[in-house]
Amino acid sequence: MSDGALNRRALVLGIGNLLIGDEGVGCRAVEELARRFDLPPTVECVDGGTAGFELLPMLDGKDHVILIDALRDEREPGTVIMVENEQVPRAFLNKTTPHQLGICDVLAAAELTDALPKHLTLYGVEPKRLDVGIGLSAEVEAGMEKVISAVVEQLRHSGYEVKRNGIESEH
Repeated sequence: MSDGALNRRALVLGIGNLLIGDEGVGCRAVEELARRFDLPPTVECVDGGTAGFELLPMLDGKDHVILIDALRDEREPGTVIMVENEQVPRAFLNKTTPHQLGICDVLAAAELTDALPKHLTLYGVEPKRLDVGIGLSAEVEAGMEKVISAVVEQLRHSGYEVKRNGIESEH
């Protein structure tokens, strides 16, 4: 880890619902990130599921928070959308599922309590199917792989030492 990243803390937070098809992409992405890469202790990788205000304490003290979620934007399924900082809460206004309202509230509360990180990134993946069922569509699975690569690159660019651990994708 570089000296610049030594005192900084990052959180990669996957949000979503594993029981609603492609809505689980954020949870699956953080699971795969943690499974395939060795992350430094200053980078937390958390499956936030459908939690709301319980996530607020996780944001406190973080310099960078990276959110991963399904995000409907009327694009081709599997398309990855990346937005940063003040654009992140706006991206959730076009809600895909009810938990996204909770994330907007969490971000608003973090801003009010000065817990909002200096840098906020959202990687959204356009879902194909949002019906009850476990597993991602092939298109969203491909989008998830792009997100994992982008998150790793972003962390490395920020000075965090992220190494492959030899475990490959099962897909």
